[in-house]
Amino acid sequence: MTTLDQLKSELAGNERLTDDLRRVADKPETVAGLFPAAGRRYGREPLTGGWTTDEAARALLLSVSPADQVLQAYRYGDTAEKLAVLKALPLLPIGDSGVPLLEDALRTNDTRLVSAALGPYADRLGQEAWRQAVLKCVFMGVPLKEVHRLHDRADAELGAMLRAFAQERAAAGRDMPPDALALLDQLKEA
Repeated sequence: MTTLDQLKSELAGNERLTDDLRRVADKPETVAGLFPAAGRRYGREPLTGGWTTDEAARALLLSVSPADQVLQAYRYGDTAEKLAVLKALPLLPIGDSGVPLLEDALRTNDTRLVSAALGPYADRLGQEAWRQAVLKCVFMGVPLKEVHRLHDRADAELGAMLRAFAQERAAAGRDMPPDALALLDQLKEA
């Protein structure tokens, strides 16, 4: 998992971001104006670890913001901003207060948000909600490799859910994704 220190290192030398981080630390409400402008202010170039410059900058801005600003950034953000918040959640000291954001993302039909919601912060989801989210990934075609700790958390009940879904798909003349079949095989052996 990427850390805040790694993101800081990736963006070292970005004086505008350094100044903006100081501004947010001094006046947390300024994040509301800087967060949406991250792509324009800091760029959108790809970084290591699957991050982009704007996502990393947004995570760093949130890291010096109080939890209520994190929640507001998600609530009022566009898809790119919501994605950045979801990716940043495991890096932020906000406890379980971000779980409603995962739940919101999991209600969408945006595969990027669903995938991000099942990153490391998803460890905070209850087992029932997590199982439903995994099933949604299979339904939407989100690769199961995106699900953090899939093989650690997968259990017999998830196996039963996947088997029932596989039967529905077979009855409709549709195949199950190969990664879902592989998980089903693993759960049969357990």
